[in-house]
Amino acid sequence: MLVLSVASAAGNDAAMNRDSVIAVQNEAARRARLAMWLSLAAGLLMLAGKWAAYLMTGSAAIFSDAAESVVHVAAVGFASYSLMLSGRPANPQFPYGYEKISYVSAGFEGALIILAAVVIIYQAVHRWIEGLVFEHLGLGTTLIAAASIFNAALGLYLISQGKKNHSLILEANGQHVLTDSWTSFGVVGGLILVLLTGWKPFDPLLAIAVAVNIVWTGRGLIRKSFGGLMDEADPALGATIRQHLDKLTREIGIGYHGVRYRGTGISLWVELHLLFSGDTPLAEAHATATNLEERLKEAFTVPVKVITHLESAEDHSRVHNDPHYEGKPGITTPPNSS
Repeated sequence: MLVLSVASAAGNDAAMNRDSVIAVQNEAARRARLAMWLSLAAGLLMLAGKWAAYLMTGSAAIFSDAAESVVHVAAVGFASYSLMLSGRPANPQFPYGYEKISYVSAGFEGALIILAAVVIIYQAVHRWIEGLVFEHLGLGTTLIAAASIFNAALGLYLISQGKKNHSLILEANGQHVLTDSWTSFGVVGGLILVLLTGWKPFDPLLAIAVAVNIVWTGRGLIRKSFGGLMDEADPALGATIRQHLDKLTREIGIGYHGVRYRGTGISLWVELHLLFSGDTPLAEAHATATNLEERLKEAFTVPVKVITHLESAEDHSRVHNDPHYEGKPGITTPPNSS
């Protein structure tokens, strides 16, 4: 039949497209791993510099920055492991693969950030009560300023690479690095105030302000992690999926409903029901569904997995006694169905 021959030709094209998509995905994974190793090396370098500045000065604000860097290095280590694990193929023990480790990594990083904030506040209050003594504040401020500029550039790079390579792990790490840079800039500003005014309480007050700021960042990462692990809907993404499905089903002449989708932090999974006329042969319906699946995958820049369920448009309501989960308002039916 014509539909089968067209679907067969489309299948050959899809096979070639899949090969090129796999090559692109492999290159994206390589770039993501390289960026993560760069982040880890930079984090260790920043950690050494900031702790040196703290030991020289005894500043609570610099301690807050150094403590956040300890968290950052630990988080990058876990993120690097998560990035490696997320690329493993599915197996009988984990039939859906390991990609959702991305959300675990983001949540872990957020929790560590909040833990660092608690330590920073405790240390700032403790040093304020014990008495504030500073040494070599000018040199320490210079070291932190240099680290701030470097971290800002690194954070922007990691965020751009995360978005470009569709890696939540990399993007979350970039957000953390960028937050670290703003923290450092704040510390520098406070230390300059101490140098200019001689009023030492600026130092612990600034450390507490830094802690409050990074709590907000940690909360955001945990919120994003929870939403991803619980498959929270993204209205904008759902609308985009349905726009593509409306176009494809209209061109093919079939209907659909019951759309569900979920992101893994790396790829997108889409499930839907396709509605065919009751007299459509199974082989033809299957070929048409396969054609639609491949065309839907090509509409996105991220890896997409599509699962379709074939139904007869005429009696699907009778067969399904329970209401479907709502994936699309109403039901789009084939032009030749009742």
